[in-house]
Amino acid sequence: MAIINITSLTAPGVEVFSKLTEAQLRSGHFTDKSIFIAESPKVIHVALNAGYKPTALLCEQRHITGDATGIIERIGDEVPVYTGSREMLAMLTGYTLTRGVLCAIERPTLPSVGEICAQAKRIAVIHGVVDTTNIGAIFRSAAALGIDGIVLSTDSCDPLNRRSVRVSMGSVFLIPWTWLDGPLHTLNQYGFKTAALALTDQSISIDDPALQAEPRLALVLGTEGDGLPHATIAEADYVVRIPMSHQVDSLNVAAASAVAFWELRQRS
Repeated sequence: MAIINITSLTAPGVEVFSKLTEAQLRSGHFTDKSIFIAESPKVIHVALNAGYKPTALLCEQRHITGDATGIIERIGDEVPVYTGSREMLAMLTGYTLTRGVLCAIERPTLPSVGEICAQAKRIAVIHGVVDTTNIGAIFRSAAALGIDGIVLSTDSCDPLNRRSVRVSMGSVFLIPWTWLDGPLHTLNQYGFKTAALALTDQSISIDDPALQAEPRLALVLGTEGDGLPHATIAEADYVVRIPMSHQVDSLNVAAASAVAFWELRQRS
C-alpha cells in the first residue's frame, strides 16, 4: 500500500482535501476526474460496497492500524493513502475529521430521469432544498422507508456534498438519484402522479385513500422556508398536507419527508 506521511500543508497530492472547493472537485477541471469527498469509515465502506471508486485516502496516523485498516485493505495499492497527526490534518482540511478518515471518490455517471422512473413505484422530488443536512436526512429516510429513487431540481443542494453524504450515513449511495431536467409534469409521461406537500385550500390529507391507491406516485418536497413555488403546486396532480396539532403549521422538510415516505409507501 502507498502510505505517504504528510509533513507540510503544501504536500503534493493532498489538494483535493485542502485547497479545492466542492464545486472545483465536481467540475473535474482541477483533477483528472470529477470527484467528491466522503467522511468517516462507515460511510466510506458503504460507498465501496456500492461500487464507488476511490482515488485517494486521508487519515490520522493512529487510524492506519485502526478504523482505516479495512478500507486500506479494500482500496488496493494504486490508491494513495495520505496520513499525518490529528492536528496536521485539521490544519490541512480546515476542520476536525469525523472518525479521522476522508476519502476522495470518483463521481458516477448519473442515470436519466427515465431510468430512475422505469421500475419505480414511489419516488421523491426534491425542489429547491439547499440545506446540506436536510438533503442528507431526506436521502436517509428515502432509503429506509421504501422510496425507489430521487430526482432533484437543479437549484437543490448536491447530494454528494461532504456534509450531505455524512448526514445520510451513506444512503446517497444506496438509492438511485439524478437531476430533474424538465418541469414537474414531465413525470406524468412515465406514469407518475405528482403529490406536492403544501398547505393550500385544495390540500388533501396525507392519509387520503386516493393517494395510497396510486400505483406510481412522486412526492414533491420544497424548502421549509418558502415551501414549494406556486407554479410547482399548480402543476401537481395532488396537493397534500400532513395534519398537525397544537397550532403547529408545518414540519422541517426532512421530518415531513419521513412522515410522507412512510404513510405513502407502496404496501404489498
